Amino acid sequence: MSLENQNTKGPTLVILAAGIGSRYGGLKQLDTFSPQGDTIIDFSIYDALQAGFKKIVFIIRENLLEEFKEVFEPKLKGKASVDYVFQELDRVPEAYIDDKRTKPWGTGHALLLTKDVVKENFAIINADDFYGRQSFITMANALNATDSDSYHFNMVAFKLKNTVSDHGYVSRGACTVSKEGNLEDVTERTHIEKQGDKILVEAEDGVLEPMDPDTFVSMNFWGFTPKCFEFGWELFNEFLEKSKGNSKAEFFIPSVVNEMLRSDQVQVEVLSTPEKWFGVTYKEDKAIAQAEIKKLKDNNIYPVNLWE
Repeated sequence: MSLENQNTKGPTLVILAAGIGSRYGGLKQLDTFSPQGDTIIDFSIYDALQAGFKKIVFIIRENLLEEFKEVFEPKLKGKASVDYVFQELDRVPEAYIDDKRTKPWGTGHALLLTKDVVKENFAIINADDFYGRQSFITMANALNATDSDSYHFNMVAFKLKNTVSDHGYVSRGACTVSKEGNLEDVTERTHIEKQGDKILVEAEDGVLEPMDPDTFVSMNFWGFTPKCFEFGWELFNEFLEKSKGNSKAEFFIPSVVNEMLRSDQVQVEVLSTPEKWFGVTYKEDKAIAQAEIKKLKDNNIYPVNLWE
């Protein structure tokens, strides 16, 4: 389901927007953060277009289609092609459909579902994270310099201390980076929280342990070629079997990336960015995001009206 679904000599931006926002208390993907009605997605798309991305793919639940069309298609008409991928609870083999499940199957599942609509190099991001324009420029340059048949992938990394919330725990992909600047491993840490001036991570036994605030973490800003779709499905099927009866289990992009890294073909280059990340996990994060966006507009980093 698409609007002008042709990509014309530029990478694609895939936006993970199928979450239910349980900790936020509502649909944060379409919540607004400025008097002009900007969503965080607006800034990501604006920056991506400035960086040379030519196509936008929204991964959403099908019942959100009309809302997304109403919000974004008038802004993007004539600027980029648009496509939609539906991440539904039943987009798994019938044996694993769980009637008790309420949340999507995770970012890794979402990534795999884009195979039929993404035929060019692409970046994939979260809908509720603000990455900054230089992050998109850096990623676009990397994608444009990479052959679409290559197994050379990329990620934009941030320091952990710049990505935690003051209002509750967050999930982050903790990265191990080689001296050459390549990703060696990424581990999804689903419970990281601040306590005073310390950052703690929940270990497998449930105990909170200190975590280095300078740890590089993934904020789900990945750059791939279409070759990435050769990986993941077998691992996802293993996940489904292992997770039977667990209605909250999620399959994350780092699981797919680690499978890629175990092959002899794939290299994932870690790209640095000077940008300051912010995002919304909890409702209390909204005021911080609003203040940051106001500051950026006041400093003319963005026009007051993005789409005029």
